Amino acid sequence: MALTLPETTLARLRACYAQPQRRYHTQAHVDALLRGLAQHAALAMRRDLIEAAIWFHDAVYEPARSDNEAQSARLARTELAAIGWPDDAIERVASLVLATAQHDAARDDRDAWLFLDLDLSILGQDASTYRAYAEQIRAEYAFVPEARYREGRIRVLGRFLERDAIYRTPALHAAWEAAARANIDDELQRLRGA
Repeated sequence: MALTLPETTLARLRACYAQPQRRYHTQAHVDALLRGLAQHAALAMRRDLIEAAIWFHDAVYEPARSDNEAQSARLARTELAAIGWPDDAIERVASLVLATAQHDAARDDRDAWLFLDLDLSILGQDASTYRAYAEQIRAEYAFVPEARYREGRIRVLGRFLERDAIYRTPALHAAWEAAARANIDDELQRLRGA
């Protein structure tokens, strides 16, 4: 039987995603991933656990901190234990949340890759949607001086281009890989040229 999150838990998570420091990592991001999961549900082995990971993966988001994923996984463990989820399900959700730190997983972990690919779906959208996303990320890091932001953003984006594939789920790779690489190239040119 599929596990579900009660409305009281979802309400607490919605409050997290409404925090003022967020511009991209908001409820709209969660909703986009949930729509993506619904669209590609046939690819999921445990849709319920992926859905929970979507809700929790950015629940703790402070741009100045480097432990957001660990803190989000900790929150997931606490909240899911409180509603009586089985330990193995709780640990699976926490492991999915933690995987977003490096956007990497075991090669054969189909559900992890589906989740991670959905989390990066914004990279493969049309150019104007991608540019809006890039502006939202910059706004979340408004406290970082411009030169330092550019250096860090170039490093992060460069890591994606160094991969053999940004998306590991075959259907999502086919749908988004080329656009993601083009969008990242475009942003890198803007970051290096301005």
